[in-house]
Amino acid sequence: MQKKIAHILNGREKKITATETVLQALPHKDFRFANPFIVLHHIRPTRIEAGTASRIHPHPHRGFSPVTFQLQGTGYHKDNAGHEGIIQAGAVQWMFAGKGLLHSEGPSQKQLEKGGMYELVQIWVNAPAKNKLDKPFYQTAIKTDQPNILAQEGVALRLISGVYDKATGPLNSFTPVLLITGTIDKGKRIQLSATPGYWTLLYVIKGKLNINCESIQQHQLVVFEKENDEIIISAEATSQILYLSAKPLEEPVAAKDNFVMNTPEEIEQAIADAKNGNFGTLDF
Repeated sequence: MQKKIAHILNGREKKITATETVLQALPHKDFRFANPFIVLHHIRPTRIEAGTASRIHPHPHRGFSPVTFQLQGTGYHKDNAGHEGIIQAGAVQWMFAGKGLLHSEGPSQKQLEKGGMYELVQIWVNAPAKNKLDKPFYQTAIKTDQPNILAQEGVALRLISGVYDKATGPLNSFTPVLLITGTIDKGKRIQLSATPGYWTLLYVIKGKLNINCESIQQHQLVVFEKENDEIIISAEATSQILYLSAKPLEEPVAAKDNFVMNTPEEIEQAIADAKNGNFGTLDF
């Protein structure tokens, strides 16, 4: 049976640094979390001028995974747990912050020098309490490592994480998390499935969809009710989507600044640790 729509959330501008503004679809004033999905940020298509010096300075994380979908341009990520890498358009980077690290991100040096278009979506995937203070790790899936699913003319969807349509995504998570992204041409119709009882969300990066006779515009996030298992999508315009589905993480959430923990006390400890220099340093 078809899943009903619980919320349609508009991405809203949010300033995350003095110079960086993103569209934030999650958390939202009308709906906070779909735990383990805590945050969804979209850096809209931006032209980087040649010779620009633009990066997000080192900042601390603890207790969750920032997952970056590079849509246009080339991104560079570096942390002080010994990980760094360049991701091209189509690649996805999953960085588990674990017990804590400092992280810097932004366009690659080559892109800053040469200029060009830049766009990404980043989600925050929460970790279970028992894993929050584990050792940080880093995993990346380039576009060619991502299995194609629901193959048909005019549909190009790739599996990033989880199991779908007898395929397995290249990135791993502590709890079941399904991540799918790609494009649907105007006039095409597809059916996606989700496990009943799971959180299921769909973000329209660009384009326009029809779901359950509702017109869904670009930069809107659909949150579905947990019951049932079918989602039928018709593309009213050629569209790019991000589809998320996960087993609910039935634990308290305390989120503040760049930390996602289980209690306010753990958040205050993380803030104190960062302030006291316990996260170390990072030459970015």
